Amino acid sequence: MFGQESANIEPSSHANPAGITGVRAYAIGDIHGRLDLLDKLLTEIDSDDATLPKKETQMIFLGDLIDRGPHSKQVLDRVIELGRTNRKCIVIRGNHEASLLQGLFENPRILPQWLRHGGFETAESYGLSRGQIISAKGANLQHLLLSAIPERHLKFLSDTVAQVRFGDYLLVHAGVRPGVPLDKQKPEDLMWIRSAFLESQADFGCTIVHGHTISETAIIRPNRIGIDTGAYRTGRLTALCIDEDNTHFIDAHIA
Repeated sequence: MFGQESANIEPSSHANPAGITGVRAYAIGDIHGRLDLLDKLLTEIDSDDATLPKKETQMIFLGDLIDRGPHSKQVLDRVIELGRTNRKCIVIRGNHEASLLQGLFENPRILPQWLRHGGFETAESYGLSRGQIISAKGANLQHLLLSAIPERHLKFLSDTVAQVRFGDYLLVHAGVRPGVPLDKQKPEDLMWIRSAFLESQADFGCTIVHGHTISETAIIRPNRIGIDTGAYRTGRLTALCIDEDNTHFIDAHIA
């Protein structure tokens, strides 16, 4: 059943969803460059996992690892290193990763918009000064960023996925488009959708776990669970543990 601590819960009339037998998953909400919160949450996840029956453990990051907070580069380094351990890590692409990749490889004209929505902090985490960033225009800005961001990070970001199915749960960054079969969803909706998804009472055929839209605490609705608790501005990063037919939340707080 759903853990009720630190969550805004609306009762569900549906049967309880379940994960995968013998596998425990920790879904981690939007980090946005808060390495301090990520490190604290990883420690709390390790402690939580150690208290439970031994199982294969996976970590699923719901996207928006970068931007807004001060340590995007360091967050990517930490998650890459985590993936080299025995624990399986899967990273879903958020709209912030998508915007950076689009600006670097498809349309450099969107990079100024990316900067205004938290990209300045990401660029600075790679050692670029605010003056360098502001003075670079168009292709020069593109080249500046490509020279600063290491190849391993670009590959890591490019290898992120659109969605993860875990038993009766579908994990995405933002949500799904109501009325569209899950196997026909557009990547743009999975990364960007808000009100049409958040206001929908439709049964999507599984429980959607998502970030992207900030709430004070984790949100549970009959058809979805939202775990973006606004790390970069609230000092709270939230994870959802899916352990077969049980779930609970883990919060890391830094004032």
